[in-house]
Formats: sequence, structure tokens, C-alpha cells
Amino acid sequence: MELFKTYRLWDIEPVRGLGTALWDKDGKEYTDLYGGHAVISIGHSHPHYVKMLSEQLSKLGFYSNAVQNSLQKELARRLGKACGYDDYSLFLCNSGAEANENAMKLASFHTGKGRILAFGKSFHGRTSGAVAATDNPKLRSPFNATSNVTFVPLNDLDSTEKELSSGEYAGVIIEGIQGVAGIYEPSDEFLKELRRLCSAYGAMLILDEIQSGYGRTGKFFAHQFSGIRADIITTAKGMGNGFPIGGVLITPEIKAEYGMLGTTFGGNHLACTAALAVLDVIENEHLVENAAKTGEYFRTAFHPGGHLHKVLKEYRGKGLMIGLEIKDEYAGLRDRLLFEKHYFTGAAGAHVIRLLPSLTISQKTAEGFMAAVESLA
Repeated sequence: MELFKTYRLWDIEPVRGLGTALWDKDGKEYTDLYGGHAVISIGHSHPHYVKMLSEQLSKLGFYSNAVQNSLQKELARRLGKACGYDDYSLFLCNSGAEANENAMKLASFHTGKGRILAFGKSFHGRTSGAVAATDNPKLRSPFNATSNVTFVPLNDLDSTEKELSSGEYAGVIIEGIQGVAGIYEPSDEFLKELRRLCSAYGAMLILDEIQSGYGRTGKFFAHQFSGIRADIITTAKGMGNGFPIGGVLITPEIKAEYGMLGTTFGGNHLACTAALAVLDVIENEHLVENAAKTGEYFRTAFHPGGHLHKVLKEYRGKGLMIGLEIKDEYAGLRDRLLFEKHYFTGAAGAHVIRLLPSLTISQKTAEGFMAAVESLA
């Protein structure tokens, strides 16, 4: 048997990591400014993370959700305190797609309605309901096709209100910042009006913070820059620093019923321990503040008048969720950064480089990346 060839793979195999550094099987060192799709929030092999997971594994790695698990309760308490939603409840699952599936299901359960409003260029996952709310027909098989999701352009208030005024929508799902699309932000004004419209027309506001959450933007969740509160928030990726875990933060308005949601692996002992270790490091090392500070350093270097602005069409994003839209003549810059300068970055199409580094990134590492770009420009 061989692997199903669904990924395009670089001919590089990382075998060891520490902080923002990676080493391949031949001993070559790379700098990781992508974190495996925004997953590595506190750096590779952080000693506190390794210690906590090792100790937990030596005691108990897994048991089902049919028994008490005090780690789940501690995680709910700590996460609520960290993000400012301490009056909400938490459902634990395994991934971002699963979190979004459950969020839309909760909105439908609560309102009794069956439709979801989503936005152009959105990405919410690859499972059935999540991919139906993802604006990329290439990812949807005929089985995934649904007439229960409508897409409108991001930041188009008139189209949004026209749809919501029908009263048919259980919820609106929107990314705090669109990641896969190439780092596009809903404006603060749009989010404020969206909050008002959802309340006016009886729809749950679902904020997908899977990529944009956990301190990446300089706030715990990206939507908090606008001052609004969502009804349901989904999180994953940086939540476990590589250990699979996802979560749904749920407004007190939605009342739980036994059997409404469920999962085999969600909230297991190792996953909760990983998430608690992440929160420890984020708090103790002031990583939300570091994301804001280092993100501003990146922005300053690339802004009009900055010494690297010549390579850009546009700089997008907040904090350490960065999209660099590159001018046509620099379209091969990402490949050159990887193979000539040994920097891992992400992409969105041929002309957008995505930077999603660990929140522990130092200014020295950021300066090294700037020097690498300058040497190739």
C-alpha cells in the first residue's frame, strides 16, 4: 500500500524542531515562519509543553467522554479567562472543520432554521458541512453540495442585509481574518453592522477564529478589534501547538441537551494537557503582546516608504497573520526563500506569501527574514 497522493510535497523532511528552527533529515537548518498552517503557536518542542505532555502520558493518555475529566473543566475555565468569554461554555473536539460543523449545527438547533450565510473566498474546512460553507467549488463533491448555504461578498453590507432580512438564516459564519483566501479582513464597521443584523433578524453570529485566534493578531481573537461579541466562536490550530484539538465557545443563550453534540476523541487527556500548556506559555511569555509588537515590525518594514515595499503590491493582516501580495516580477520569491535562504512560508495562489510564525518569534528572527527578502529583491 502507498499513500493517497493528495498533497504536493516539497522534497524536504523536517525531523526536529526547536522554537522557530527546523532541521531536515540531512541536518540542514530552516527558519519556520509558517508554523504548519498557523498551528505552532508556542514554538517547536517548547520545554514546558514537552514536560506537561510527557507527564500526562505517563499517567493517562485517553479515556472516553463517558467519565469525568477535570482537565476539560480546567481548560474551559482558563480559556474563558484568557479570551474574555468566561460566561460562555466550551465544547471540545478534534479540528477546525469539526468545530465549524458543530457551530453551524448549534445555530440550527437553537433557531430552528436551516440556512447559513457565508462569504466569498471563505474557507471553513473540508468535512461535509464545513466545505459546503467554503467558497471553493473545487473542494465540494456532489455529495457536499447543499442549497442551505448562500455566499455574499465580504464587507458587502447591502447584500448581507438583503439575505438576512428574509429571516431564514440560522447563522452567519465569518472568519476573523480570511486566511486561505490570502489574508482578507472584514472591516470593523462591517463586523459591527453584522452583529446588529444578526441580532435584528434572529441569526447566530459564528466567528471562525481557527487560524486568526489564540493571540495571533495581537488580540486573543481577531474579531475583538471591532469590539463585538460573537454568539459562537470556533478555534483549533494554535490551540494545541500541533496536538489535534478544537473548540466551540457557546453563548449562554444556547442550552445544552444530552446527545446534542458528541465526539470520541475530543477533549481527551493529552489534548487538554497540550492546550493548557499552550495557555501557560502564552500567558507567562506575554505572547499576545509579542504578536502585536513583532507584527508591527513586519508591517513597518514593508509599508510604503519602507525599504522592502518595492516587492509588494499590498501588505495585509494583523499581528502575526500576514499576507504579502508580491509584484509580478517577484512571483518566484517564496520558492527562492525556501530553497536559497531556508525560510518556510505559506502561500495563497502564486502571488501571496503568508507568514504565520510561532507567537514566540523574536525581532532578530524577523530581521533575518527581512535581510533574506532584501537579498533576493
